[in-house]
Amino acid sequence: MNIFFKATTTLTIAAFAAVLIMFSKGLSHTGPYVLAFFVLFAISLCASSKTKSFAYTALIFGAAAMALYYPAFFISYGNFKYATLIIPLIQLIMFGMGTSMHYHDFLGVLKSPRGIIIGVVSHFMIMPLLGYSIATLSVKLTGMPAEIAAGIVLIGCCPNGMASNVVSYLAKANLALSVTITSISTMLSPVLTPFLMNLLAGPLIKIDPWLMVADIFKMVMIPIALGLLLSSVAKGRASGLKRIMPLLSMAGIICIIIIITAAGRESLLKVGLLLAVLVLLHNIGGYLLGFWSAKAFGMEERDCRTIAIEVGMQNGGMAAGLAKGMGKIATLGLAPVIFSTFMNITGSLLASYWHKKTPAVAPEATLQGSAGQ
Repeated sequence: MNIFFKATTTLTIAAFAAVLIMFSKGLSHTGPYVLAFFVLFAISLCASSKTKSFAYTALIFGAAAMALYYPAFFISYGNFKYATLIIPLIQLIMFGMGTSMHYHDFLGVLKSPRGIIIGVVSHFMIMPLLGYSIATLSVKLTGMPAEIAAGIVLIGCCPNGMASNVVSYLAKANLALSVTITSISTMLSPVLTPFLMNLLAGPLIKIDPWLMVADIFKMVMIPIALGLLLSSVAKGRASGLKRIMPLLSMAGIICIIIIITAAGRESLLKVGLLLAVLVLLHNIGGYLLGFWSAKAFGMEERDCRTIAIEVGMQNGGMAAGLAKGMGKIATLGLAPVIFSTFMNITGSLLASYWHKKTPAVAPEATLQGSAGQ
């Protein structure tokens, strides 16, 4: 560790100590020290390749804390509402997702469809039904507001996010299978997400499925198509754009988290801890049920890891955008924001754990794996 990271680590400890000292004077006094702690902690994590992947998660926590402490700065500027930026930011993220795709990603479906079918079907069955069960029980047993609980169903009905591909790569899973499942589930989302949301969340909140279809095309399908077109036409000439788009996407996600956290601060303070527990159960339940559903179909461990990750990780940005389109960003949008935050943590931990354990079948297996041949 060089002198710079030694200094930031020391400052991180000092900031944490300051948080504890100022906490005795009241939570409102800890704001600047909490923000300093998360920023310094994120920098310190970059000192080691083993902890570097957690730096982005630390920044997400810092962003959420900033919005909770100083919400007025992130709600509006004059007559301009920052929530207006959510849709363009999601379009930017989806465009970035499109630039990382290629039509070759979809050819695997024709060559060996079994693992892809299991992955996509498991995703659109497990997460929506698990989200519905958790949301329904939370309303009946804890009295959670229906609109906030419906956000758990919403995140469950959305497709996978690109983060699942990164986690699959780090976890020594089947990256080709991961990319293909993500791509196919995203392509199916204009039909399946509104249908499932209307079916499962209808008792909790009024749903306009056709509005959701229009929003998904506007936010997701068109930007991805443009990114995919650029990727196919430009080929190697767009390498610079492909390097910068992940950074812009990460910055966009942080901005979305700040805006939604600020807008929903009051609701979040009332049900934040309970909602965090429920969302964490949803996320971890997706990993477990996804893994064992693949096991039940006799798939090799490498592909089981992939499907676990693809089932458990969701497109939180899309869910937040749909909540914005319905005019319920401060209630319906809370669960997607918390899910996205925890998903980064659990995904990083899962990738770290599996990275140390070599899968039972050699990595040179095909897209489907030996079980699909």
